[in-house]
Amino acid sequence: MLICHGENGVAKYFKMKYTDGVNVISKNTLRVFYSIHPEAEAVLLEWYKVLSKVRCENFNQLKHFFPSADYVVKNKLELTVFNVGGNKYRVICGISYRTQTVFIKHVFRHREYDEWNKRG
Repeated sequence: MLICHGENGVAKYFKMKYTDGVNVISKNTLRVFYSIHPEAEAVLLEWYKVLSKVRCENFNQLKHFFPSADYVVKNKLELTVFNVGGNKYRVICGISYRTQTVFIKHVFRHREYDEWNKRG
């Protein structure tokens, strides 16, 4: 597998089976965010495209494609925080590696994420 990371922390080029990707729920969460913040549309759609084509068995494998992703526990929920668009946006997801399903919970600008993170 060849992986080259783009400037936004998202893998740009890779060799893999495209039919083996994960199910991402729900793209609408991204649409709502970039309808309010249109400058985020291109990087969020790029992130979505890459994420929907990868298949990872655990967080360590996911880090190969998204090196800036972080694993966090918030309110007893295991979440993955994706840094998208450099340091501009955070996409908060729940991931079931067993079922290969990603649940998009929140999309924030950096400052909004910091506020959300402080709430505990």
